[in-house]
Amino acid sequence: MVHERVMEKLAILADAAKYDVSCSSSGSKRENKGKGLGDAMGKGICHAYTEDGRCVSLLKILLTNHCIFDCAYCVSRKSNDIKRAAFTVQEVVDLTIGFYRRNYIEGLFLSSGIFDNPDYTMERLVRIVKKLRLEENFNGYIHLKAIPGASDELLKEAGLYADRLSVNVEMPTEQSLKLLAPDKNHIDVIKPMEYLKNEIVGYKEEKKLNYKAPLFAPAGQSTQMVIGATKENDLEILGMANYFYEQMNMKRVYYSGYVPISYDNRLPAIGTPVPMIRENRLYQADWLLRFYGFNVNEIVGFDQPNLDLDIDPKLGWALRNLNQFPVDINTADLELILRIPGIGVSSAQKIVSARKFKRLQPEDLQKLGIAYSRSKYFLAFASPFQLQRDLTSIQIKDHILNTQKSKYKNDFSNQLSLF
Repeated sequence: MVHERVMEKLAILADAAKYDVSCSSSGSKRENKGKGLGDAMGKGICHAYTEDGRCVSLLKILLTNHCIFDCAYCVSRKSNDIKRAAFTVQEVVDLTIGFYRRNYIEGLFLSSGIFDNPDYTMERLVRIVKKLRLEENFNGYIHLKAIPGASDELLKEAGLYADRLSVNVEMPTEQSLKLLAPDKNHIDVIKPMEYLKNEIVGYKEEKKLNYKAPLFAPAGQSTQMVIGATKENDLEILGMANYFYEQMNMKRVYYSGYVPISYDNRLPAIGTPVPMIRENRLYQADWLLRFYGFNVNEIVGFDQPNLDLDIDPKLGWALRNLNQFPVDINTADLELILRIPGIGVSSAQKIVSARKFKRLQPEDLQKLGIAYSRSKYFLAFASPFQLQRDLTSIQIKDHILNTQKSKYKNDFSNQLSLF
């Protein structure tokens, strides 16, 4: 009977957790010492793909879907007529250990609705991770949601036991949060982010001086923005993401396309397509900000505030800046090679290393794993490749679109108007 009740809770609270996409364990180095369970050495967590292409798994649940807030975009909002459930602290611990021993999961992603107040909820989340670490000797990855409005003391304790903490900003702007979640304050989200940033930096500095110093959120902090629920353009969204990276030392910003779940007239109507392509383009733009040396205003601007949906943002930049091309990869700086469509970070580094030994030709580049069918329009080679220089941006775009295959091809369209 107990097992059936827990399984019923699991079905409800795992389903409610699926709307939170901000789960990854990149960067954690928690080692297994002695005879403990699991470790988080270089392993990713969640049913997602890591940077090296591995698919990893976790137990992703809410502690409860009861909530005192009435956020219009949230399936767990207090006014929503859904089945409610709540785990006990021990139930979450037992599920995590049981699933890990069966090799179902590599770790835990734990979030929650708000019971009575932020501290009341955060204290239970902390109790769970402490039990896992101290009583069960569990060394696997743990991603814990930091509840906005919780005390600094509880956030600090959470950081000592969890690998990653995340405070979801939810809406891209303060105005949108006030529109759809009038009970919440934007400052309640920003304040814990600042606190965690300072604690992470402080513990890293202490670790340099004392190797026995404890870890504090070794995989950093992340956040999530719901996109498509409100009218922000991509310039505003990426501007906010860039702020988090530069001012909060954020490890990742996640973008979640809004899934229409409400008849509220402040939101897109039920049946409105989830903006999957837009979400994908934002992730690609985010990658350019973090790894390719682009700034926000090169990707989007006041004259073009939204990303192209039919081509990726790197190709979009190249087509708008054909004066920068063609590029001779045998002499160009790494920074410029990184901006050539079809060439990734790893391939660019291989090019710079390989050209020390010979002058690279098209056949050499193809062996290095670049998307040559895309990059050839932006490279400088002897005939016949120089003929590509005479093509216009529209012609190049058409050539590439006619040769590429995309599962989203039928969905390419302009952003839907929300109002």
